[in-house]
Order: sequence, then structure tokens, then C-alpha cells
Amino acid sequence: MARLVLCVLLVVPLLGGCDGAWNQRQLRKRIHQLREIQYFKSFYSRLGVPKGAPYVPAVEGYITQPLDHFNRRNNATYKQRYWINEEFWQRPGGPVFLYIGGEAAESEFSVLSGEHVELAQKHRSLLVSLEHRYYGASINQDGLTLEGIRFLSSQQALADLASFHMFISQKYNLTRNNTWICFGGSYPGSLSAWFRLKFPHLVYAAVASSAPVRAELNFIDYNKVVADSLSDPVIGGSEKCLDKVKDSFRVVESLLKVGNITQLEKDFFSCASLHPPDDYTEFVSNLADIFMGAVQYNNEMPSSDVRKICQQMISAGSAYEGLISVNAIYMESMGLKCVENSHEKTLSDLRKTELDPVGVGERQWYYQTCTEFGYYQTCEHASCPFSPRITLQSQLELCTKVFQITTESVFQAVQFTNEFYGADHPKSSRIIFVNGDVDPWHALSVLKNQSHSEIAIFINGTAHCANMAPSHATDPPSLQKAREEIAMKIGEWLKSAREEPFLGSALS
Repeated sequence: MARLVLCVLLVVPLLGGCDGAWNQRQLRKRIHQLREIQYFKSFYSRLGVPKGAPYVPAVEGYITQPLDHFNRRNNATYKQRYWINEEFWQRPGGPVFLYIGGEAAESEFSVLSGEHVELAQKHRSLLVSLEHRYYGASINQDGLTLEGIRFLSSQQALADLASFHMFISQKYNLTRNNTWICFGGSYPGSLSAWFRLKFPHLVYAAVASSAPVRAELNFIDYNKVVADSLSDPVIGGSEKCLDKVKDSFRVVESLLKVGNITQLEKDFFSCASLHPPDDYTEFVSNLADIFMGAVQYNNEMPSSDVRKICQQMISAGSAYEGLISVNAIYMESMGLKCVENSHEKTLSDLRKTELDPVGVGERQWYYQTCTEFGYYQTCEHASCPFSPRITLQSQLELCTKVFQITTESVFQAVQFTNEFYGADHPKSSRIIFVNGDVDPWHALSVLKNQSHSEIAIFINGTAHCANMAPSHATDPPSLQKAREEIAMKIGEWLKSAREEPFLGSALS
């Protein structure tokens, strides 16, 4: 069904489709793989730098954490995975850069590659990362059951970070002179900002990339940005492209209404017959996911970005033929023989409680949308170029069917999240909010400076978490400028921390 595309992979996060649509799940897995390759290449290209320094491998470890930080009568614990890279650290007083994990498994590349690693090399920092509870290997065997999953929340995750801060400080005999700066992108970007907000005595500053800090039940602005991006000539879009996309979905909708289902099943390689009404919604959501993913992850998928998709739509004989072509090329790039459009299969997948220590945690992330964030990307507004079948109700029903969580409970949870964190006006200090105008998630982030030290950087022409990737000579000028601004501000804050060593974690 509809999607929830956040950022969560390896070093760069991944917010993805909320409704569990099959195409979205496949895309998230593929992006995860591609980013792993990217960070792998980047890491090995820099080996030997600085010259003459021996390579110090990253260390993997586990810390025992309370399952419930807020009820000390509950003695249950779990093992949380972390990574440490001492390669650049100038002992004993060098800063500590904390990379925060999110809705997928982490790997050693979380401390070996990426923007934060390049900054750590410059500032001689100790690099540490913490995998998010309930994702990857940081989960107990019964963690995905209805009873076990109730301890998954952003509040518990922040408490994990505070406990990890104490663990690292004790392990390396750190003092208040060791300045901590945290980094995260997408949902972990929100956690980065919230860690600074809620624990200012522990972390001196934060970088929050593509961070949707405002929870939103009905996230209609997501597809507004998708439509804007499909018509943006800077990234290869056009009004003609957007019109073709709209027309193609109107044709699909007309075929669904008249019952010409066999043609749709054949033209779009459905794995099985479509049954109304839920499979129809799953079907149009999977088609929409291709365009939504192309926008959110623009230039990350070799054959699926805005420019290429628009070229395919415009060059086709009709809008409908363009949609068939886009779907076929997407399937080829993903290695798919057919597309799974069964709503029952989606429900079955989200109900699975077997653990998977790698990849994206689909069940866990959907649970968090039901209990904290919403983020449901709908198509019930005139600006949406896709099918009006992608409704808020169609996605909220998953909360009830999978987790027995009522719609009213989801609504209240979203309200509480915004009250607890301050939404897009968090009233903190020393936080950099970085967003790209192509990224649909920027609509829920901080886009204007909130104070002299709560800074917003807006990058033209870039998508989700673009600044978090390793720097490259081919980066567009807008991204290069943003990286310079981030680096300059980090340098300024580290300097101010050194000048006031015993105020290093205090509020400014």
C-alpha cells in the first residue's frame, strides 16, 4: 500500500513506505545493498590515509541494556550492538562522533565511511555507532511478538544512547573535555536532534540530516513534493512528465472501475490475480512506489531516477504505455519476474515474528509508525499524481490488523510525539538540520533557522540524506557548499568547546 520512505541504511538512513507495499520493501532492500557497495568502495579508496598510519580495524561489540529504561522493576535486558573506530582518534582529549542507527541493521561501515567519518578524520575524533534497539542483531528472540515489541520506541532508543554514552566514557576514561557530537539521517536524524534536545549535558552538538522531526498522521505533503520533483527541470522532470504520470494513473483507475483486471495483471506482471478492494489498493500503491522511490532516492538507483523515468514516460506512445515501460524497467533493475500485489501477503509479512539480523526491519518500523509517528503518505489531495485509493484509512487498518492498535490510539500517539519533542520547533541549540528540496521528507523537518545555533541548511537539487554519503568530485555545487557549511560549523563548535572545556556539554 502507500509508502513511508525515510533513510536507514548502513551509513545513510532510509525511511521507507509505511503501508508495507511490496515494491517499496524491495526498493528499500535494494537501496540498502547499493549503499553498502558505495560505502565499501569509499572506505577502501581512502586506506593509507593519513600516510604512514597503520589501519586500525573497527571493533564490534555488545552492551547489555535494560529492556525498559523507565521501569527498574523490570529486570529484563537485551544485547545492543555497537561499532568503534579508533583510527583517527587523538588520545586522550579528542572529540567523540556518535553515529546513530535507525530502522535497519548497522554494519562496520557506520564508523568507516560517510560524511561524519571524513569530519572525524579532520578533527581526530573517536568514532562510535549504536544499532537501534529491535533492529539488526540488537533484539531478543521474542522481540517481535505483540508482547515483546512494546518496548520499541524513540524514547527507549534515546535512553539507550545515554547508557551507551556512559559505557564509552567509562571504557576510554573520557572526561567532560571529550566533546560529543552526534550524527543521523532520516529517522536517526530526528534521534540525533532529540538526543541533543533531551540530553544536552551529554552531547554538545548534533547534525540531523533529512530528519522528519514533526510527526504527521496524514502526510499529504509527501506526494506534493513528489509531484513538484517530477515537474522540476533541474533534476530532469517537466510539467509534461507530471501530466503523463497523472494520465497513466487515471487510465489504470478507469480499467479498475470497469473491471478490466486481466489486462492490468498481464501488462504489469502481477504474481497473482487481483481481488477487490484491497489488492487493487496494493496494486496502485506498488506502481506509485516506483515514482516515489525514484524521487526520494534520486540518482541512487542506476536505472530509476527522475530524469530516466520522465524520459520513459514522455517517449512512450501513450501515458499508459509509459507506465508499463517504467514498471518493466523497474522490475528488470530489481531482478523481478512478477510483482506481488496480494494484500494478504502484506499482512502475512508484517505479522511475521521471526528475526532477521540483516536488512530493514519492516514489522518494527511499521509498529513505530502506529505508536509514534504516523507518516502515512496518502493520495487524497488534488496535488497527488497517483491513485485516490491510497487513503489514510487503508494504511491505518494495518495498525489494527497487524498490531491491534486502534486509529484513535495512532492519532493520540502522533499528538504526543509532537508535544514531547516540539515537532519542527524543538527549541534546542547547536543542531544543524540538513535537507534537500527533492526529498519529500523535508516537508516534516526544520527548514528555517530557529536561533543563532539551531541552523537549517537547504540544498537545491538533492534528495534524501545526500550530504551523509562520502564526498565525491562529482557532487553538485549546492551539495559541496552545504558540506562546507556543515564542516565550518562543526569546527566552530569544537573550538568553542575547547575554549570552555567544563561547559562542553552545557546549553548555549
